[in-house]
Amino acid sequence: MFFERPKSGECAILVHMNLAAAADQESPKELEELALSAGADPVEFLTGSLGHPNPKFFIGQGKLEELKTLVDHHDAQVVIFNHALSPAQERNIEREIQCRVLDRTGLILDIFAQRARTHEGKLQVELAQLDHMSTRLVRGWTHLERQKGGIGLRGPGETQLETDRRLLRARMKSIHKRLEKVRKQRDQGRRSRKRAEVPTLSLVGYTNAGKSTLFNALTASEVYAADQLFATLDPTLRRIDIEDVGPAILADTVGFIRHLPHKLVEAFRATLQETIEATLLLHVIDCHDDDRHEHVAEVEHVLGEIGADEVPVLEVYNKIDLLEGREARIDRNEEGKPIRVWLSAVAGKGHELLFQAVNELLADDVYHDSVTLQSSEGQFRARLYDSGAVLSEQMDENGSIVLEVRIQKKDMLQILSHLGMPQERCFPVEVNPY
Repeated sequence: MFFERPKSGECAILVHMNLAAAADQESPKELEELALSAGADPVEFLTGSLGHPNPKFFIGQGKLEELKTLVDHHDAQVVIFNHALSPAQERNIEREIQCRVLDRTGLILDIFAQRARTHEGKLQVELAQLDHMSTRLVRGWTHLERQKGGIGLRGPGETQLETDRRLLRARMKSIHKRLEKVRKQRDQGRRSRKRAEVPTLSLVGYTNAGKSTLFNALTASEVYAADQLFATLDPTLRRIDIEDVGPAILADTVGFIRHLPHKLVEAFRATLQETIEATLLLHVIDCHDDDRHEHVAEVEHVLGEIGADEVPVLEVYNKIDLLEGREARIDRNEEGKPIRVWLSAVAGKGHELLFQAVNELLADDVYHDSVTLQSSEGQFRARLYDSGAVLSEQMDENGSIVLEVRIQKKDMLQILSHLGMPQERCFPVEVNPY
């Protein structure tokens, strides 16, 4: 009711100013990609330098006249700024150029609105949109003033603007309640996975790094994947099997972007919870992108914002098929642990290396060994079978039972503790895991 949704192919003028006072500039190339992802047709790019933003129009009077000329020349339907504009600045520019104006946050919100597929995703986007638009409602009601007293002029006690704000707050409150219900359902699912000791791998990374393509390749799924920003919005979970670990959950999540609006970070906190509570993060990086270092830093910043900076990370350098002479490989640290995997999700190169690296990192918590049991240890044998830990059983030449066992280390320690057996029975003192 409050939103104007652009139609595909709208003629758009893009505006990017290099701000002398800003240490961290936005990318003009990224603005163009965002506009294309939203379905706009960029026809002109207005650029320039600015010492300080103009409080009234953000840009100077000269640039404003230039912008107005471009809008008239191309008969543009929308002007998109690569900056955050105040509600007053948006309103003032619109009044001058007689054209709809969107800032960077409004553009990202519109893309999210187009991509949302699930009930939860749509609620989250609507909440973020309502929050963003609540300060901009005045644009539609500037002709209405508080009604004065007098015969025929007495109103209901509030302006139309105040009525809309009240309705908007009520709608936001309703969405918060519905999202809280969804959060509880998600928490229940996560608790179930934790009880079953099923590890979760969460794909994170800058938008358009290839997360969904890799997700589809690893899980044989058909999640929507496209060469555009924010192709994935709703989280998707699939089960995969890892050799020495067993079943695991792979989660595909929304991509990050420079200066992701705080409204979106807050609205999507339930979705990003899959990232916060993951066992291992797979940070997918487009190795062919010239700005990859800045993108990596931005992802790490967002992970810190949502409280996921303590979760172990394995870097996945994707799209090696676009680099000449680059082969799939695993990079390791001084201790020999995998820290980076080079692969191509599209070409199918290096998938087995990624599984190998994940296996090595997660298998640290898995006890996989042969256990020799004496005839008096039948209870120990029964507990191992009850836990589903026994892979094979055979007799040795002395008549003892030899079991091949694979189980989480903490579960093995728990069994030993319940039976009153020392940890050294299975864990030598020098490699005691706890």
